Amino acid sequence: MAKIPNEELLKRIAENFSDKVTTVGEPYGLLTVETTRDQIIGLLTFLKTDAALKFIFLTDITAIHYPEQEGKEIGVIYHLHSLTTNTRIRIKVFLADGDVHIPTATVLWNGANWMERETYDFFGVIFDGHPDLRRILNVDDMTAFPMRKEFPLEDPNRVDKKDYFFGR
Repeated sequence: MAKIPNEELLKRIAENFSDKVTTVGEPYGLLTVETTRDQIIGLLTFLKTDAALKFIFLTDITAIHYPEQEGKEIGVIYHLHSLTTNTRIRIKVFLADGDVHIPTATVLWNGANWMERETYDFFGVIFDGHPDLRRILNVDDMTAFPMRKEFPLEDPNRVDKKDYFFGR
């Protein structure tokens, strides 16, 4: 089958999720859409099971932290690939920092298990209904989420970074 143009893909999505999905853009030709946490499983199910689209491969689940965006600090990002048409799509869901719950995608893809555990481990996103949501790479008793931009990049108390050591 031929690659599905982004315009046709958007049209198919709009037919089923008219005002629930917004287009973010097409960076480097990759269609990027945004939806809400209430609609994400419905949208993922549609993209996976639609006879023409067949986005059966979940490439990745990750997150991003935008501390300056009030009410949309944490973004959960899904990358899907249709192997039959060689078409890709990116789906974003933004969450408030104090409410980082989102439904699990393990109901659709078993492979989402470890991707969601990694996203939880590094960003603190809680995937509701996940069969085994616990840390996967960091130590179990760690209280911080290392990929969040909550800490300064360098320790301001380091003495070897003072300007007078460099003749300034």
